[in-house]
Amino acid sequence: MTYVKDPRVDAYIDELPAWQQQICREVRDLVHAADPAVTETVKRRVRPYFELDGNICALLAAKTHVNIFLYDGAIVPDPDHIITGGQDNKTARTVAVYEGETLNKRALTAMLKQIIANNRAGGWRTIKKDRGQD
Repeated sequence: MTYVKDPRVDAYIDELPAWQQQICREVRDLVHAADPAVTETVKRRVRPYFELDGNICALLAAKTHVNIFLYDGAIVPDPDHIITGGQDNKTARTVAVYEGETLNKRALTAMLKQIIANNRAGGWRTIKKDRGQD
């Protein structure tokens, strides 16, 4: 798959241990595969973000895992229970992937596609408002 890469995202990933590089590259490929119009950037000095009509997700490598922050306003279903944190967060939830774990690509891809669809429909804030939530 080819897509426009932000060299700052490459630099972030290249500095990580090999197992974290692999996870970040897998997520990066999945986000771009979810929709070819996705763009990537760096915010908050070094954190990779993926956007399309709003934030989709961000990556943050921690000492023992990689956090994938999903900007979904907690409205995207998680039938496979891949969300590991932020269940009560009104903006983003996280999927933590630890060394040796396999990324649930199918479930993550479904969530990414739903976040993109929600962004195109005005974003999760608009959707929640239209539903009478929060």
